[in-house]
Amino acid sequence: MSSLPSSPRPLAQCAVVVSDQDNVAIVKTGLVAGDVVAFPDGATVTIRGEVTPGHRFATRAVAAGTFVLQYGQPIGTSKGIAAGEPISHANMSNEVPVVRDLPATLHNPPPDYVPAVQRAKFRGFRRDNGRVGTRNWVLIVPTSMCSSHEAAQIATIAEFTLWSRAKYPNVDGVVALPHNKGCGCSDGTNLDVMLRTLANYADHPNVGAVLFMDLGCEKTNLTLLDKYLKRRGGLSTNKPVHWIGVQECGGTQEAIQKGLELVTQMLEVANRATRSEVSAEHITLGVKCGGSDGFSGLSANPALGHAADLLIQHGGTVMITEIPEFCGGEHLFAARAKDLATAREVFAFVDWYKEYAGKFGTRLDDNPSPGNIKGGLLNITIKSLGAMAKAGTTRVESCTGYAVPPQTRGLVLMQGPGYDQESTPGLVGAGANVVVFTTGRGTTIGNAIAPVLKLTSNTPIFERMKNDLDLDAGTIVSGIETIPQVGRRVFEHVVRTAGGEVLAKAEVQKHREFQLWAEQSVSL
Repeated sequence: MSSLPSSPRPLAQCAVVVSDQDNVAIVKTGLVAGDVVAFPDGATVTIRGEVTPGHRFATRAVAAGTFVLQYGQPIGTSKGIAAGEPISHANMSNEVPVVRDLPATLHNPPPDYVPAVQRAKFRGFRRDNGRVGTRNWVLIVPTSMCSSHEAAQIATIAEFTLWSRAKYPNVDGVVALPHNKGCGCSDGTNLDVMLRTLANYADHPNVGAVLFMDLGCEKTNLTLLDKYLKRRGGLSTNKPVHWIGVQECGGTQEAIQKGLELVTQMLEVANRATRSEVSAEHITLGVKCGGSDGFSGLSANPALGHAADLLIQHGGTVMITEIPEFCGGEHLFAARAKDLATAREVFAFVDWYKEYAGKFGTRLDDNPSPGNIKGGLLNITIKSLGAMAKAGTTRVESCTGYAVPPQTRGLVLMQGPGYDQESTPGLVGAGANVVVFTTGRGTTIGNAIAPVLKLTSNTPIFERMKNDLDLDAGTIVSGIETIPQVGRRVFEHVVRTAGGEVLAKAEVQKHREFQLWAEQSVSL
């Protein structure tokens, strides 16, 4: 006996079509062969195979050689796809058009700014150079891997024996930047990036006091760092700075003891800083994603993009990185540039990264991880178009190097890799004092000195990992909230976090990841 035909399921109940131009729908709850999906215009499509959540099926036939469209943009080329057929590597290639044409008169107007008196406020640590911190850390900076052990020990012991919120209410703790770089590294870009990143962390407005330390005989010792800092004019803020060497102190235990003595002094001075009310224009927001899924580009990323637009309207700065995740969509950022020169910079950043990746025998279209692919991100273009939504809709003001503070406010693109452990520290090195990190799989990363808020793309992962994840955008997928509603909620949470009213879950769990992207073989 044949089974009865499936009752049609409304599209809104089981899938999402992002743009009217799209010829695919992204599945929310999973479909199997024989399921019938009913569209608002009354048309129906019968599903021809299993489609798991985050993956997509063709809403109509897509002839071989024509483009498969999502977000109103090509995400691949059809090999011949029937209506209702699941989209896979078997029936879609990764080829998309290369769009590089730019009008000579390219110009995009600035955003509509909220009047200064109406801008959101938060209580931050105003530094003597005019920058504002969202946190106030005592920071231990090793100049190489050779003193990273001692630096980590000093920070850990100090937090458990010297610091407490009750004793030092204006200090967020003692933290170190242990890393695996320095000493035997080559001259040039690698060395410059390392010194620049460490110096910018020390100079960051979220840091109230700094202890630099070396082993003593390594290439990247205190002498080299001191020369680098003097060339750039030293630190821009008047904060306590101390220097110790492990060999100079007499060994590991002696250096740790000396470090703890200095930290005691620094805690007293750093605690003199107090929060005061400032405008949200002093928030520099880094936007990142990791462990993405097929819903990331539909919920968490566009919601974060809406929050980014709001912050820029309030005078703030937003930085997006992961340049390889612009691949296939870089023309969209170029079209949004404030002028032709900035648009050309966008293309140059992507081209640089393609050359860089090629030197290691890799291609940018290798970027999606197994978890990404399992979640529905079949190729780099799908991932890029969804990831770029984190930057909102306002114009691109400028591009900046890895861990280089931008010279403009508004939306800025920062050169950097897709690897979370290196790109997130780069955003903070460039001045981000808050980071929002979207995830569909449950990434738990934090940062040594800046709060990292997690925004999830789907509700099940949020409910499963509530102790690690801060906000849920899965309500967009379920239809409970709209993108603007979640975006507004994210913006308000960022402002509260900046003011210390709430801690990021990563801070509570003491996620303090830090690593340097210092493997560059061509100039930035």
